[in-house]
Amino acid sequence: MNNALVLTNGLLVQPDAKTAHGLIRGTERFTVKGIIDGEQTKGKDAGELLDGKHRNIPVFSNLSEALASLTDIQYLVIGVATVGGRLPGNMLEVVKTAIASGLSIVNGLHEYLNEKPEVVALAQQHGVQLIDVRKPKTREQLHFWTGEVFKVKAPIIAVIGMDCAMGKRTTARMLRQACDKNGIKSEMVYTGQTGWLQGGKYGFVFDSTLNDFVSGELEHAIVSAWKESGAEIIFIEGQSSLRNPSGPCGSELLISGDAKHVILLFAPKRKYFDNDEHWGRIPSVESEIALIHAFGSKVIAVAINTEDCTPEEAFAYQKEYQEKLGIPVLLPMQEGVEPILPQLKELIAQKK
Repeated sequence: MNNALVLTNGLLVQPDAKTAHGLIRGTERFTVKGIIDGEQTKGKDAGELLDGKHRNIPVFSNLSEALASLTDIQYLVIGVATVGGRLPGNMLEVVKTAIASGLSIVNGLHEYLNEKPEVVALAQQHGVQLIDVRKPKTREQLHFWTGEVFKVKAPIIAVIGMDCAMGKRTTARMLRQACDKNGIKSEMVYTGQTGWLQGGKYGFVFDSTLNDFVSGELEHAIVSAWKESGAEIIFIEGQSSLRNPSGPCGSELLISGDAKHVILLFAPKRKYFDNDEHWGRIPSVESEIALIHAFGSKVIAVAINTEDCTPEEAFAYQKEYQEKLGIPVLLPMQEGVEPILPQLKELIAQKK
């Protein structure tokens, strides 16, 4: 069994809890039985708090309350992705209590539990696992880029954002699910810890991979997904953005991953990278499309992250950018991603 609680400790409705957000929306690796957050959100449904959709995932104020209400829990998943990957100080004691209660811990942060002697000793005492998802692979496990990606016959589409926390993983997952629902064999290559937590079969954790092997790990995941699954189309989850100064990522997907098509996400009301004026202003969508074109790839659609938008504003932005850019503009949270399926089918047909 893979029944799990997800720990957010007061951050559930904040962007830092995007790992929890992904698990709330869906995972094939765990059955999420509840969220541990705090008094302010206690008793509410996590899905309703996240995006207004009831998902029968209760929110508890603390671990003791959750364990008193639920049975057969095997895992506690740390559900936050903080800047720098540090474990928030108020979570360590909860983790220790969970271990003492017989729960294995799944940690997607850069701060590894297996490097904390007291936590390791406690886990050994209680016979539970410490799973550090972001722990780097050994040199023997890593792959170097070979050029084999050029043999892949399926269209490769990169889902890239103009900043962090734009919904890249969620959109890529929705695209895969929409394809599967409509008889298109697809795969998603995950590039972050949450993609693995959601049950991803193919991928790697980009930001904990030795730089020399990022291109090779990306290629290996794409080629493996194509060969082993027979996918007709492959989606790659983007990381950060092409021009976010804290982590400019994306060129690897376009060049090393041979992604000749892009779905680009942006948030019209977000003005600065990571909402920090000091980090610089986010460039225009038009300039990002031009930059992607300069890499030899084509933006086939734009998807809007509608944070801070009213429903009326969201649809107004959709109309504005559709007229301005002349390409499909998706509202994944409001309308799903099905409107782009005809275009995806056309790309598949061109590859055959």
